[in-house]
Amino acid sequence: MTDLQASLIVIGGAIVVAVISYNKWQEYKAKKSVERAFSSSHDDVLMASGDAAIAVPVHAERLEPTLSGGDGSEESFAHAESAEPQDADAQHDAPVDMMPPAEERELPVDYLIDCTIPLALTTQLRGEKILPALQSLRHVGSKPVHFAGQHIDGGWEAITHGGIYKSLMAGVQLANRSNALNELEYSEFVMRLRQIADDFDADPDVPDMAEVMVTARSLHHFVTEYDAKLSVNVQSNGAPWSVTTLLAALERQGFDVRPEGRLVMPDGDGGVLFSLSTNVTLAEDTTSRLTLLLDVPVVAPERDGFGAMIACARSLSSRLDGTLVDDSNQPLSDASLNEIGGQIEIFYADMEAADIPAGSSRALRLFN
Repeated sequence: MTDLQASLIVIGGAIVVAVISYNKWQEYKAKKSVERAFSSSHDDVLMASGDAAIAVPVHAERLEPTLSGGDGSEESFAHAESAEPQDADAQHDAPVDMMPPAEERELPVDYLIDCTIPLALTTQLRGEKILPALQSLRHVGSKPVHFAGQHIDGGWEAITHGGIYKSLMAGVQLANRSNALNELEYSEFVMRLRQIADDFDADPDVPDMAEVMVTARSLHHFVTEYDAKLSVNVQSNGAPWSVTTLLAALERQGFDVRPEGRLVMPDGDGGVLFSLSTNVTLAEDTTSRLTLLLDVPVVAPERDGFGAMIACARSLSSRLDGTLVDDSNQPLSDASLNEIGGQIEIFYADMEAADIPAGSSRALRLFN
């Protein structure tokens, strides 16, 4: 080996060591920057309330608040069984297909978002006899199927063991985020329901398919129009952040890691306020961008999901030396946030007017 070759080997080795050392140093800096950002010396304002929270919404890539919930459009998908309830005495004597709306909203079967089919029983049945038969009909396609029973005292309730029922009501959901109930799903629902009815010697009052399809498509149109998700991003102003250290710090700040890998901020009542994404795969070591996402129609206005998400985004931006930007990487100004805040108020008011308030059980079923 000549002196030249030996020198080249030494130089090459020195370069490799320098590159490895540099990469390690960068990883160390990314980790330490996150650790410093979430050290105990910082106030915990990720979920601050009151004066510390900023109650304004964020940039919405899909938000187009031109929806009309107060022009009567809600009537276009109200099912035929949604007739006005009579007085208290009349409710007890109401026919099988007239479930009082005030009671229905707490029941598995919902007159507004389900195609309801009453089943008149020839004899009273106990819940323990009914329930096993219903287990075979829980879904048709992607649409859930629910049942309610009319108790012997005239009131409607979820069917339970020990209950005695004089009539039943079946309901298949008319639409969800994916699509509207279609002819094949409805036909399957009716066919399987008739089999259950035969076991109970019941007589189902099946609505016309064409009318059901029109109602289903109208409801799905509503779901499509109000399917809004708002996002805000925190973009690093300098070096990227260590993902491993960042995830551990976010968990300490209240985020939950779901089985599918999503980070979510719980609302304290079993639901989700908003989610967070690192925008990288599990194989990546660092990230330069965090995205917070709010599913608007499934979070009730009183939970202030917008304000909570913005407060969290601002806190992350401050701690991590980042900037709040929209999906086009443009900085989010207070003026634009305030403008969208007004639009969101209209959005929620329209949903309320359509009798499908954001965050309600109806909204949770439809936007699923």
